[in-house]
Amino acid sequence: MSRIIRGGRLSRMETTGDTRALPAMRMPRRQILKRLWQYLGRNRKWMLLAMLLSLLSSSVGLIGPRLSGLAIDAIGLGSGQADFPRVFYYTGLMAAVYLSAAALGYLLSRVTLRLTRNIIYRMRKDVFEALSALPVNFFDRYQAGEIISVVSYDVDTVNESLSADFLQIIQSTVTVLVSLGMMLAIKPALTLVFVVTVPLTALYTRWITGRTRPLYRKRSHKLGELNGFMEEMMGGKRTTLAYGREKQVLDAFDLHNEEAVSAYTTSEYYGTMVGPSVGFINNISLALISVFGALLFLRGQVGLGDISSFVQYSRRFSGPINEVASIIGELQSAFSAAERVFRLIDAKPEKPDAPGAVTLRDVAGDVRMDSVDFSYLSGVPVLKDFSMHARPGALIAIAGPTGAGKTTLVNLLMRFYDINDGAITVDDQDIYGLTRASLRGAYTMVLQDSWLFYGSIYDNIAYARPGATREEVESAARAAMIHSFIKRLPEGYDTIIGDDGVNISKGQQQLITIARAMLSDARMLILDEATSNVDTQTEQHIQQAMRQLMAGRTAFVIAHRLSTIRAADNILVVREGNIVEQGTHEELMALGGFYQSLYRAQFETY
Repeated sequence: MSRIIRGGRLSRMETTGDTRALPAMRMPRRQILKRLWQYLGRNRKWMLLAMLLSLLSSSVGLIGPRLSGLAIDAIGLGSGQADFPRVFYYTGLMAAVYLSAAALGYLLSRVTLRLTRNIIYRMRKDVFEALSALPVNFFDRYQAGEIISVVSYDVDTVNESLSADFLQIIQSTVTVLVSLGMMLAIKPALTLVFVVTVPLTALYTRWITGRTRPLYRKRSHKLGELNGFMEEMMGGKRTTLAYGREKQVLDAFDLHNEEAVSAYTTSEYYGTMVGPSVGFINNISLALISVFGALLFLRGQVGLGDISSFVQYSRRFSGPINEVASIIGELQSAFSAAERVFRLIDAKPEKPDAPGAVTLRDVAGDVRMDSVDFSYLSGVPVLKDFSMHARPGALIAIAGPTGAGKTTLVNLLMRFYDINDGAITVDDQDIYGLTRASLRGAYTMVLQDSWLFYGSIYDNIAYARPGATREEVESAARAAMIHSFIKRLPEGYDTIIGDDGVNISKGQQQLITIARAMLSDARMLILDEATSNVDTQTEQHIQQAMRQLMAGRTAFVIAHRLSTIRAADNILVVREGNIVEQGTHEELMALGGFYQSLYRAQFETY
């Protein structure tokens, strides 16, 4: 069993195995339909209008076959007494009917587009709002690629069925009922053919849909895995090239791709069988109607025009059954996609603030951790009986080997994760009695992995404080030693940088995020390996600027490079989840313990 914790976060491999895929969930079809209906209900006005237009379009179009039969009877085949005025009258009515049906169909398509737009907007909004409310550990466990697959592909799949297929079912139902009524009015005896073919169609459709739904569910799952793998590999492209693993990556992609294509092909194979199979059954019914109708005509029990109308209505009757059968196959894909969409929407959100939680105001920056126990995995402690005290305005450094629990402190201070035991206070207030928004707003944070979004450099720095003036942004950039570089760019602060700042160096990205932190009004600062991508000389200048900027504010600095924390007021040396030493740099070096061995390992050559 693999158990990997990197940088204070769970990797995607836990004791239960690879958890990149979203957790499986089976939702009853009735529950899915009920929840999908709610999205239609939110657009009741457009839905009712679409239903009305669908009913009118179907009903008007079904008048045509009857008028066609009357026109044939007016010709008087076999009698030699054609009534052409009546023929022209009925054909004129037919033209008017079909033009009206076409106009109603056009209006219906416009209304359907509006309904589709509203539904897809609302569903994506619900999914993203649910994602925004999820705790950090959810995104530590599951791949971004699969989550994006749900937000894009699965939502589109659900929306197509919810809007187009829903209205098609209404139209088909109206067509079937009206056609059946007209056939009963023309010649009830001929409708007995459907007593055999319709139940046969229903039984076959029920059987095939039972086979296809699990296949569509598997298709969505495999596509999500493929998207997750691609997102992961594209993000690690440099590492792949550096280690010469291109062939292995391509082989792994081929495997994921083969599984996705196989799942897609299998589901489509069974899904596309529905329409032709049901069409074959319906063609049998049409052939039987033609034979029995001809026999009744020869015996003088039915007219030629009635037979023509009956055949047309039988095609209208069987055609929608064929369409509904195909739609049912498509709905299996929609149900599988809906399960994944609702899985995200229903994912357990971050715990709400405690009843009576108060807003943290007038922050001084006094932070305590008393006897804190914490573990990411049950039975695998990361912090054990951990205690520390940061006085207002102090610079607290946290040092220790990889995996000691340094970054975990950040997760706990900002309540990205909740402790198992002990207490954490800010200004003598338990953080679990504070609102998360006010607690997190009291900190500003710079991480080793700099995060920049697509936009101007000005927007990226001002992200820390909406409404910041140009002068304030530039002042923060000067303090972070990045102002001169920005001014040399073609558009200065208005220069657009790509996603994650791909068009500037790692060090420059880090300096921009540090400038963002400097702009914040927060009273407490967290630097988690924040200067790892900056050269030593620039790092020293930034540390000086940070000390000046954070005067009177509490700062937590997590660093592997111990040269950056020599001026700290207190250095906590963490090892295996415990503070084994603490004090100033001079005190710890004089102690001759674990910190001294770490320091000498970095700066002394044996």
